[in-house]
Amino acid sequence: MNKAVSSPSLLRGMMLMAGCMMLLPGMDAIAKYMATYEGMSPGQVTFYRFFFQIAVTLPFLIATQGRKALKAKRPGLNLLRGALHGAASLAFFMAVKYMPLADVFAIYFVEPFILTALSAAFLGDKVGWRRWLAILVGFGGAMIVIQPSWEIFGLTALLPVLCAFLFALYMFLNRALGDADSPMTMQTMSGFGGTAFMALAILAGSAAGHEDFIPSLPANGLGLSLLVILGALSGYLHLLVVKAFRMAPLSVLAPFQYFEIIAATILGYLLFGDFPTVSKWCGILIIVGSGLFILWREQRKTQKEPVLNPV
Repeated sequence: MNKAVSSPSLLRGMMLMAGCMMLLPGMDAIAKYMATYEGMSPGQVTFYRFFFQIAVTLPFLIATQGRKALKAKRPGLNLLRGALHGAASLAFFMAVKYMPLADVFAIYFVEPFILTALSAAFLGDKVGWRRWLAILVGFGGAMIVIQPSWEIFGLTALLPVLCAFLFALYMFLNRALGDADSPMTMQTMSGFGGTAFMALAILAGSAAGHEDFIPSLPANGLGLSLLVILGALSGYLHLLVVKAFRMAPLSVLAPFQYFEIIAATILGYLLFGDFPTVSKWCGILIIVGSGLFILWREQRKTQKEPVLNPV
């Protein structure tokens, strides 16, 4: 732990992180609700997720930082970052249309394992045999969750893995961008990149006749309100996560990310009647345990605390 971090700041960071992680699955519950009860395609929901992210963050950005904040120092990478985020969100929203929320979140949490493997392969990060073993065990836990879903949904059960891979690439771009732009600028630019990507995806998918890309407008006021809330949650909760990581070290806050599984399980049960089986709970515990072990090894390996960029 970074000794320079004061106890009040540490506590505020932990509380903020825990709150964000409990609220973030609300985005995915809205996406599942819109697909299940409002008949909106996942592609269209993903488009609105980024469109309304721009709508709710852009005024605040201009009000606080002026129009110059829109002139990102690395616009190309920022837009590519948004496109990757859009593709990852699309894979996730397609998955939650067909699968229980908790299952999708559990499988998605192989993302730290993929990021660790990519860092070793392309950045030359040293990964010892213990962490490689933890990665393999974590993927084994994911297979426990995937296996029954595979029998029911087929290739759809692999969509959370695709999402995890795309999000790991997105995190690579976060490293490349560093602190060149403010978090609010990066978040707004991500909205532009994600919106543009999803507009093209909807055009291509609907032209191919794929039901998950059918373009549509909200059918009623409730649907429109939920989509605006979806964009607001996306835009501002991720900014609060960045703020939390500036209050406390990554090693302290990272385990709170697993609160998302708890919130997703609760929402899945209350809204859709889904609850993980005993075998799936075993897989979830294996994934969480492996992820925490990798985090612990990373903490021991270095004294320097990395900073999480906005997502």
